[in-house]
Order: sequence, then structure tokens, then C-alpha cells
Amino acid sequence: MKKDLRIIYMGTPEFAVPALEKLVENNWNVVAVITAPDKPKGRGQKLISSPVKESALKLNIPVLQPTNLKSPEFQKQLKSYEADLQIVVAFRMLPESVWDMPPIGTFNLHASLLPDYRGAAPINWAIINGETETGVTTFFLKHEIDTGSILFQEKVKILDEDDLGSLYEKLMNLGAELVVKTVEAISKNKISAQAQDESKAIHHAPKIFKETGQIDWNNSAESIHNLIRGLSPYPAAWTELDGKFCKIFKSKFSNPGQSKLKIGEYTSDGKTYLKFQTGKGILEILELQLEGKKRMKTEDFLRGYKL
Repeated sequence: MKKDLRIIYMGTPEFAVPALEKLVENNWNVVAVITAPDKPKGRGQKLISSPVKESALKLNIPVLQPTNLKSPEFQKQLKSYEADLQIVVAFRMLPESVWDMPPIGTFNLHASLLPDYRGAAPINWAIINGETETGVTTFFLKHEIDTGSILFQEKVKILDEDDLGSLYEKLMNLGAELVVKTVEAISKNKISAQAQDESKAIHHAPKIFKETGQIDWNNSAESIHNLIRGLSPYPAAWTELDGKFCKIFKSKFSNPGQSKLKIGEYTSDGKTYLKFQTGKGILEILELQLEGKKRMKTEDFLRGYKL
């Protein structure tokens, strides 16, 4: 019986919402949701709930928002739900006393084909590095981050036109299906967890910082194009344009022969195009946002701004 398997779900951002909704839709017994505390936002510093909290409240599931996962009060409360299984999707690091609490254990959904791209930003880095394939993995948690035994994986192609936004969407929905598939297999005792093959742990996926997005025009046009895709729409790759901070959201690259431009210099007809010389090839900017302005297509930007 599905009701016999008591599940606690842990997650915070939008990425974790479809998996929670799919579990409930498929009649799995989610007895509580753990998510981040509400955060003050905007000018009025109004407290904003996480997307997972909003979803849980709509689904009438009790919500816990601990500030400290090691606190005895929180752990006592967690224990009171008598969960058989815990599921983690885009949440913070758990202490062993939490992930080891349920008898079946705790499994995590990770947005890469583990063991490759362990870390906080696997979707970004797969695009930045020019990969043509990625996927989602469910695995049991253990001490070291993203290293537990693999339960299931699903692959997805990274298309030339994909950016962070489109790939995030694909992996979010594919991940939701995989979470349900994993729970079904666990409930029927039909899982064979496989240890991760360390020889395949080639790339890391560290957290993205502002400096990650700074464009180095000495790099090739193709690698800058991939950086732009991997950070679009947020936080966005950036450069300086006319001495102002400028985010770049879309581009295309070409490798023509000789150019009179120096690396980092740009050319424009003032109407339709803006092209930069890179260490190898030309990068054309298609969408940008100059400090103090809205995001816009290059031709719209050039219509109102003289370079």
C-alpha cells in the first residue's frame, strides 16, 4: 500500500516543486516537507516563502523550516513523523543524524549524470563546458557530497539552442519523473544501488559567483558563447561596454579569417549588429542589458543608444 510508505520531502527552489507535486499526484504519502526559512525580499523586506513551501501549503502538507538542522528540537520533531524514507531535491547539506534517520534511508536527485559534475551548479557547468549530453541521477546519501550509490539515471541531449533556462526546465521535469520511478522501485524492493565509478568523475560543478560570469575576450568565441548560454537568464555573463556594466544573454559565434580588430574590441553599424573580436573568432551579441536599462535585442538597444 502506498499509504504505508511514509515520506519526508526536502527542497527549496522551483526545481524541487514538480517532484513533490508528482509524488502527491501519484498518491504517495508525503507526511511533511522541510524547506528553507522565509527570506526578506525587496524594498519592504517582506518575508517570502520558498517555492516548495508554497506548493506544500497548497497540497495541505505540514511544513518545517529549521534554521539549524542539528538542533535537538528540530530532530525530535522530524522523528515524530516516523518517516520510512526521505527525499532531497535542491536542499542544503544534511547532517548524518538527519539523513540516516529513516529506516530505508535518504535519496537525492542530482541534475547531472553522476559521478560527473558533482557540486552546486551542474546544469550551468555542463553548458559552459560545451557538453552535448547531461541528465539526472537519484542516489542514496552518504558522508561525502554527491558520492552515494546510484539508483537510477536518465539522459538528455543538450541542444545548440539550449541555455540554462531551457535545460533547467527539461531536467526539472525529467527529475520529477525519476523521483517517482525511484520511490516505486524502493516500495517494491526492486532496486540495485550501484557504487559510483570514480574514473568517470571528470568535471566539477562548483557554485557560480559573479566573477564566474566575467567574459575574458582572450578565450575563443565558442567558449564565450557557451559561458553566455550557461549563465542565461541568471545570473548572466557580463562585460564592460562603454565603461558600463553590461549583461549578455544571447550570442552567436563565427570564425572568419583575418580581422583588423584587437582582442576585446567591438565593431557595430550602429543599427543592427554588435560584434566582438575574441582570442579566436568573432562573437556577435544578440541580447544584452546595459546597466540601468532593460534586457533587449541588440537592434532595439542600438536604436536608443549610441556606442
